[in-house]
Amino acid sequence: MLLIKNAKIYSMVAPAIEQGDILIENNKIIKIGQGIEEKKAEVLRADGLIALPGLVDAHTHIGGMNFSQPTHTDDLNEMTNNITPDLQAIYGIDPGSPDFAYAYQNGITTVAITPGSGNVVAGWAFAAKTYGKNIFEMCIKNPIALKVALGGNPKRVYGKRNQQPSTRMSIPVMIKDLLSRAKEYLEKKEQAQRENEELPAYDRELEAVIPVLKKEIPLKIHCTQFDMLTAIEIAREFGLDFTLDHAWGASEYLEEIVESGCKIVFGPIGSMKSLGEARLIDIESVVELDRRGVLVSLITDAPILSIDSLLHHAGEAVRAGCAVERVLRMITINAAEIIGVADRVGSLEVGKDADIVLFKGLPAYDTKAEVIAALIDGKIVYSA
Repeated sequence: MLLIKNAKIYSMVAPAIEQGDILIENNKIIKIGQGIEEKKAEVLRADGLIALPGLVDAHTHIGGMNFSQPTHTDDLNEMTNNITPDLQAIYGIDPGSPDFAYAYQNGITTVAITPGSGNVVAGWAFAAKTYGKNIFEMCIKNPIALKVALGGNPKRVYGKRNQQPSTRMSIPVMIKDLLSRAKEYLEKKEQAQRENEELPAYDRELEAVIPVLKKEIPLKIHCTQFDMLTAIEIAREFGLDFTLDHAWGASEYLEEIVESGCKIVFGPIGSMKSLGEARLIDIESVVELDRRGVLVSLITDAPILSIDSLLHHAGEAVRAGCAVERVLRMITINAAEIIGVADRVGSLEVGKDADIVLFKGLPAYDTKAEVIAALIDGKIVYSA
């Protein structure tokens, strides 16, 4: 047992507790409050520190794109076939990548790891802890989403080969075609089961799409300002749950986003404003979407931007006018809900995984805030 004593606790689900305690047993939080005593517990003094749930980054490629290695590899962009729904990001991950250590050393204990955006349909994303012996042990949930990409990335990859898609208008047609074929395949399976007839021939690619059609997982749509209405139209046509990932330019489509009921995976905020799709890094849209009740998370897109920059992005959202408590939700419980793992992580509650970060200073508000200790599953994995 481990007892964290006298921290200021931001649970993300209740008002902050001054000089609060957290009792941990068997990797889980078993008690939160004030004045907790347990003779059997090892005590971790946290006087003057702030306790937060482990931070969650809802869109990364760490372990699969190892830009920090002398010779970097990219095992999350297949790019030999523009439609690959049956590929799984978990099989492309090196848990020895230093990005995982950078993550937990900076308070990030859970990440969504997604295929890249080189293909129109890229495959399954999954959620994992940032510490563990191997990626399958680290995995919390697989799949959490099916990744698709609108816009310039797949167009650039395949267009220069004189292959489809070479234009923006081709991409939604390809996505709709896959969804239509998967829908027909599912209907034939269900009819065969009802009527006790022979099932249609097994199709691995279409099987990978069925969880999306059944709303068991969302469509995770790489999307910026040029394609937001297209993304919404595709999801509406097939009645899908979906997230808009990156979502630069969302301020131009606030009403449509709210009406669609989608979730926003915004960022990275620190991207360079430039020509084309990355032109409009409208941080103010995060503030307004949150105000209107849209579930918003902030991301690094690591290693495109370093995983340790998540707190800098959060600070920029505060600087843009969002209350610090709301921003902290965007990198904890909001992100956990968006990637479908809020039953285990994202908040400090009895019964949840003991993923806890102790900060000196309030992150996203105090520019000098630093991680003093990070716990994953009740184990101290980093100590300053």
